[in-house]
Amino acid sequence: MDTTTIVLLLAAIVIVSIVIIVLSQMRERARIERARKITSQEDAYNRAFRLLSEIPGQYLTADLKLLLIKRMEEACNELAGLRSNLPVKQWQESATDLKKQVLENRDATTPVKIDSPEKSNYVKELLQNLFKMIEAMHKSGRIDAATAKKNLKYVLFLVHKTHADLHVFQARDYVRQNQTRKAIHAYHLASTEMAKSRDNPLALRAVKSFRMRIKELEAMSAEGKDSQHNESQSKLDREWDTFLHDDEWKKKADYDD
Repeated sequence: MDTTTIVLLLAAIVIVSIVIIVLSQMRERARIERARKITSQEDAYNRAFRLLSEIPGQYLTADLKLLLIKRMEEACNELAGLRSNLPVKQWQESATDLKKQVLENRDATTPVKIDSPEKSNYVKELLQNLFKMIEAMHKSGRIDAATAKKNLKYVLFLVHKTHADLHVFQARDYVRQNQTRKAIHAYHLASTEMAKSRDNPLALRAVKSFRMRIKELEAMSAEGKDSQHNESQSKLDREWDTFLHDDEWKKKADYDD
């Protein structure tokens, strides 16, 4: 075997080795990228499912529920294409069933009382995550600008209501303890929170209701009748507890303005 043949043979070996190394690196990068995509879509599914499950039932409108389910379905479709080992088919069936329940108004809604700063902050965190998710869906072209604007405005309104919920709970407790001045202050704080969404008819209705309650409490305090007007308090409690389920006011609310 002459020198030229040896050189060519060695060159061929080197080239083949390089090709093998390059192909191996490409396969590894593809494997890592696939794993990254699977993890990303699994996280997206879990985030949407968590928001759907943990945000208080009275806060989620049908539109918000359908957006969350849409994100879950999109994640499932991506995972199916990546041929992951996750229970994607089961997730898809669950999402389809949930969507049907929402569209037919059969989904269970469990109200949650916001009765502590910790619970208020936790719900606020969930709503902020929902806000970011809707923004991301808009930026990626999954939803149009009008849909994004309408729902983002409503989620921001819910953040304010979360704080108001806590102040109302505290105000009720102060009333029961005959601490009228503290109750008035708590209602003032609730009114201030709702006023931050002054472009929302529901928020304006709440502000008006709080102001009426404050006047009642001020009159009670002036007359020294801290324990009376229970009927008025009960009426306000009922109105606030069903605040987001008042169909008549929802029909009047226009979040696109």
